Amino acid sequence: MLAGAGIFVHTRLRADLDERIDDALVARAETSLPGGDEEGLTQLLAQDGRLLAGPGARVLGRAELAQAASGPLWTERRRIAGVEGHARVHARPSRSGIVVVAQSLDDRDEALGSLVQSFAFGGLVAVLLVSLVGYGLARAGLRPVEAMRRRAGEIAIDRDTDAALPLPAAHDEVRRLGETLNDMLARLRTAYERERHFVADASHELRTPIAVVKTELESAVRSGDYGTRARGALLAALEACEHLASLADDLLVLARAGEGALPVRPEALPARATLGGVAQRFGDRAGLHGREIRVEAADDVIVRADPLRLAQALGNLVDNALRHGDGDIVLQAAPDAAGVELEVRDAGPGFTPEIAPHAFERFTRDDRARGGSGGGAGLGLAIVRAIAEAHGGSAAIGPGPGGVVRLWLPGPQPVQDGLRQQTYGAVTQQSTREAHE
Repeated sequence: MLAGAGIFVHTRLRADLDERIDDALVARAETSLPGGDEEGLTQLLAQDGRLLAGPGARVLGRAELAQAASGPLWTERRRIAGVEGHARVHARPSRSGIVVVAQSLDDRDEALGSLVQSFAFGGLVAVLLVSLVGYGLARAGLRPVEAMRRRAGEIAIDRDTDAALPLPAAHDEVRRLGETLNDMLARLRTAYERERHFVADASHELRTPIAVVKTELESAVRSGDYGTRARGALLAALEACEHLASLADDLLVLARAGEGALPVRPEALPARATLGGVAQRFGDRAGLHGREIRVEAADDVIVRADPLRLAQALGNLVDNALRHGDGDIVLQAAPDAAGVELEVRDAGPGFTPEIAPHAFERFTRDDRARGGSGGGAGLGLAIVRAIAEAHGGSAAIGPGPGGVVRLWLPGPQPVQDGLRQQTYGAVTQQSTREAHE
């Protein structure tokens, strides 16, 4: 816009100055006597081009002389003897011959040059000022949008029950956008609450019939009143029932964790005994696959946690290692500066770089990387993280080869006094069979 305005003003000013110069030349041609000075000159030429009066050499050429003899002529010369600088020339016929007048254009060119310089300097200053003002106005106009963006990044639907985006004071488009987004947040929060209550209610309703079915199946297995095929079917049904019960418990834990009300009753627990109980529980299952579960923990390492919740978290990790890992499973406990670190690892392929950052999210599965065995709903590690956070701790994928998951819990950490190792699995399975025999 500034460039267009500059071109327009330059064109109009040049036209006005040229018009004034032309009027002055016409007046001189009509009234002035032949002569000259630094600003211009006047010559009288004969029809054949001879200089009759006036200073210097003839200004017009033969073609221009013929044109001036028949009518007015306007032209410009870069250099004319006796005239300083660029000159404008006017010639017209008269009774005495052809009158030629010329005038210097230095004043005009100087005025136009000053105008160009003024526009160049003033335009740059104007662009700078307009840019600063525009930037300030844009910042002021977008400040409410930035405030809404920052607040939106802080809102968690599962925890912030009444959070809303800040609205600007002005009743403009930005405020209407914020109101629309707040309405959308309210609808999302309502839908999330409805889903969470549904999951909690469904989990509660599922636990009773699953427990009844499981009890009946266990009674049938203990009775021994069945054939070989019936025993296999009963065991498969019992395992599926166990999986359903675990899934219902997991869903209930996630629902309570989402409400921020996952109950935990921490108490001082011997880490080795706690890990040993989990290993004992999964020992038979590991033995069926020819695998072992080893416990490596010091005698005096104490972890402060809810025993049932901790057993559930560790059980999910061991179950995950049995389903998707390979080789022996190691349960390890070690104190650190502010708590106790519990580790479950196996010799499987571990987590792929793509899935590792999302491993603790709900319904995340990595069947291809972890052996492709399928099974599971992808809730195990989400339960582990929820239980760890309920205790004020954390859960993470550990570095190194194989599948490694580390669970850190705050609490007392006595000095490690000798590492004892227990093995469960194939050996435990064998001992159990010998005891039955």
